[in-house]
Amino acid sequence: MVKKSHGFRARTRSLMSKRVRTRGLGSLSTVLIDYEEGDRVNIVIDPGVHKGMPHRRYHGLTGVVTGQRGRGIEVDVKQGKAIKSLIIRPEHLRPSRG
Repeated sequence: MVKKSHGFRARTRSLMSKRVRTRGLGSLSTVLIDYEEGDRVNIVIDPGVHKGMPHRRYHGLTGVVTGQRGRGIEVDVKQGKAIKSLIIRPEHLRPSRG
């Protein structure tokens, strides 16, 4: 028998894959956005960038920026009753519209 895979990106075949014509790195404009404390951001994982990638359970959630750590951005996300503090690179964040 084969052992079950428990990796960080396990069972993410469709979630963390890009369509054929969108492969590779994204645009620079997503990286150059300056986030201030209190801004609301959506977590949208970019599979072309592995560094600073949050866990897949946070994909699609909205959080609040609480600070900056080097090139990463601290984001607080509600998960059930708990508030999780994540450090995410800006490639995986988008400003929230609502």
